[in-house]
Amino acid sequence: MARTGRAAGPAPEDLTARARIRDAALLQFAEHGMKGATFRGIAEAAGVSVGLVQHHFGSKEELREACDAYALDTVLDLTSTAAGEAMGDPGILAAAVRADLPVRRYLARALVDGSAAAGRMFDDLVGVTERYLADPPPGVASPATRDPLAYSAAIVAMTIGIEVLHQHLGRVLGTDTFTPQGSLRLRRAVLEIFDDRLLGRETAARAHAAMDRYEASLQGDNDE
Repeated sequence: MARTGRAAGPAPEDLTARARIRDAALLQFAEHGMKGATFRGIAEAAGVSVGLVQHHFGSKEELREACDAYALDTVLDLTSTAAGEAMGDPGILAAAVRADLPVRRYLARALVDGSAAAGRMFDDLVGVTERYLADPPPGVASPATRDPLAYSAAIVAMTIGIEVLHQHLGRVLGTDTFTPQGSLRLRRAVLEIFDDRLLGRETAARAHAAMDRYEASLQGDNDE
């Protein structure tokens, strides 16, 4: 079956050495934590020498700071995309999921370990949410709350908590929520919880349609 609605991301060999090292470090830090991850393990995962890792990143702390910055930028970019017209594009959704999954793994560990980036990300997302609710797009009503900051913080905590509790969610749902299929299942659930109250009917409908097409493309890939 032909692939549909899939946006092609760069193949690993097309990434710069620095980007390959960063992407490998995201997964190594997510799996082993800051203390357990090593330059040797990161180099092996990236397919480069330890010397090249040291050339681009003088220390493990410097490498983690680069991962922190990349993770924060990715989350904010994807949040901006989700709030716009692009939410209804299954190709953009597919690309977003591929970019999002390693970052979510990294941030789930960072939130538990107390990374500075995780704290900044949480604060920034609360700010983005509060501004969105203060001036919602057409079709979205302002929330009936006397405490917009607490309301916004609660929304972010509920969505971010999905990453921290991924092992428990995976056990209950019987699927790894850090796979495209598992992630899509949770995205759909979150969308149904928020639905048109925070997104607007048209935006929610576009998102549901994009998820349906993306899910069909995943099933098509499995049939090949």
